[in-house]
Amino acid sequence: MKLLSTIVLTIISIFGSEWKLDFSEAKSQAASEHKMILLSFSGSDWCGPCIKLTKDVFESTEFQTYASQKLVMVRADFPRQKKNQLEKSQVAKNEALAEKYNPKGLFPLTVLIDNKGNIVKEWEGYQPSIPNFIADIRSHSGSVN
Repeated sequence: MKLLSTIVLTIISIFGSEWKLDFSEAKSQAASEHKMILLSFSGSDWCGPCIKLTKDVFESTEFQTYASQKLVMVRADFPRQKKNQLEKSQVAKNEALAEKYNPKGLFPLTVLIDNKGNIVKEWEGYQPSIPNFIADIRSHSGSVN
């Protein structure tokens, strides 16, 4: 039974909480599922703390399990290397998100947003403790979590 639970949680963590690229779609999903939006501003190929945050926190089983149940996640990536460049339409979407939610151009910046699009909490930089980060999200999510 314990093995089955582990397998289910692993599947949820791998497939259950994928990053969205379209904020409007995420906002609709968050409203219909009564979830918060976690928006991550990242420089996936040049920002060391961004890469570390993604690998150590966002890709961890503990965070993935929580996020799949409670959050709709959106990544606004700003890669610099030519081989990693995004389509122009995605660049425009990310720039519009940055204009509204990250006008100072901070990387990494993680923003907790309610399903109406209002900022609830922001975290600048790397979050070293997954349990503390989840607890902080939970404490700012009100009745949603």
